[in-house]
Amino acid sequence: MPSTDGTAATSHARISTHILDTVTGDPARDVYVRLERRDSDGWQLIAEGRTDDDGRLRHRVPLHDWQAGGYRFVFYVEPYLGGQAFFPEITVAFHVHDPDRHYHVPLLLSRYGYTTYRGS
Repeated sequence: MPSTDGTAATSHARISTHILDTVTGDPARDVYVRLERRDSDGWQLIAEGRTDDDGRLRHRVPLHDWQAGGYRFVFYVEPYLGGQAFFPEITVAFHVHDPDRHYHVPLLLSRYGYTTYRGS
């Protein structure tokens, strides 16, 4: 089944994130985010990008790089929050048990705190 961009739907893993600024109620736009996978050599970059105008980022991870195991998002939020941010970067580690499922890891953000959960 083709995806909306014309590629095969199964050619890439289904992983996404969404950042919402809980102070303003607005999406956090243009935040740099890295997706890393843990292997025997430590953490390896497998995807990176910036959130869109809706605060969303859908990583296009080739299936050969997507498997069960440990992953983490690293959110570089200081440029978005400004120099007074208490948390300049936020790391959210998680475990993929079933690589065939969609994984959505939202981040609710403020200058002095954050919350995350497994979304759908």
